[in-house]
Amino acid sequence: MKVIFGGLGLVLLAALVYLALWPVPIKPMSWDAPKAPGYVGQWVSNTDLADLHQIDLDGHVGPEDVTARRQDGIQYIYASSHHGAILKINPDSGEVAEYANTGGRPLGLEFAPNGNLIVADAMRGLLSVSPNGKVTLLTDHVSDDDPILYADDLDIAADGRIFFSDASTRFSAKKWKDTLGASVLDLMEHSANGRLLMYDPANGQTSIVKTGFNFANGVAMCPQDQCVFVADTGTYAVWRIWLDGNQGGQVDKVLTNLPGFPDNINRSADGTYWLGLTSPRLDAIDKLSGKPFLRKLVMRLPNRFKPAPLAYGMIINFGFDGHVLNQLQDPKGGYPTTTGAFDAGDGWLYITSLSAGKLARKGWKPIPVDQPDEPIDEPTE
Repeated sequence: MKVIFGGLGLVLLAALVYLALWPVPIKPMSWDAPKAPGYVGQWVSNTDLADLHQIDLDGHVGPEDVTARRQDGIQYIYASSHHGAILKINPDSGEVAEYANTGGRPLGLEFAPNGNLIVADAMRGLLSVSPNGKVTLLTDHVSDDDPILYADDLDIAADGRIFFSDASTRFSAKKWKDTLGASVLDLMEHSANGRLLMYDPANGQTSIVKTGFNFANGVAMCPQDQCVFVADTGTYAVWRIWLDGNQGGQVDKVLTNLPGFPDNINRSADGTYWLGLTSPRLDAIDKLSGKPFLRKLVMRLPNRFKPAPLAYGMIINFGFDGHVLNQLQDPKGGYPTTTGAFDAGDGWLYITSLSAGKLARKGWKPIPVDQPDEPIDEPTE
């Protein structure tokens, strides 16, 4: 019996030593997470994002971002996907074709004025795809000794400059072979190492616009390109960074203490913006914000015990000043890990996802904030 208890004691001691001392890749920083607002008040729960129309992606998964372009009288939707393919989708017929393959993990997509599709690829950097599908690297370094480790989202100014997020300068999506895994490491460390970059096609140079983000994510230009919105996933906020004039360099936090993790930001033709929340806040993580040692301990646990996104769909429509105009939810998370929404101007709002095997959409027309809600007529299939 003594031998048995002695053996158990050694096992327990080994487990405690492992939990306390085993090396982990993160160096957690202490911070003070605000109390989660919950789904009340302006975030009151609803089911406006439930029962979405869904377009099959022919075996592809993870339409993390989309954009649109009209060709031969048809408005095609272009979607990124998990295994490198950029998909060209006819939403009317449901036909899906591979437009290009980056060989990495494409995330943010935007068409440039010259007709090329610009791609923020988490594993390769900033790419350009020609109309015939040729993939060209624009930039993967700020300088020789400053690589871009996690290109995430982008938007393009009227003069052609490309503003894009480098979500983490600590955790490379390529090294960890997984965008979600690298993002979890960065969020658990919370060392404010993300940044906003700018690529100028006129001279091929990449420069740093703003640093200090806790996982820099969604990017969208302001009117007249005076400023740019950036989602700061780790602090549940959206920043507005002024680029020019007397306010150049000024930073405003236009959305704060969001009920979930903010992801993509997309501009709409009506001058408003759409933001996706990939998952609700995780209470356990917020409670550990001021306890770096315990966050290290969590990272030593088996994967099944580590934090993971929860199934809860939510997108937010907001104005230039951060005023929330609409917020659509699906508490059951029927369409998982919602990264954002894109108003294609065809009567549909396209909903994107980190992990879904389909592209979702919902019939949509803007509802003025000072008008009562009206039933939304879904476009015919």
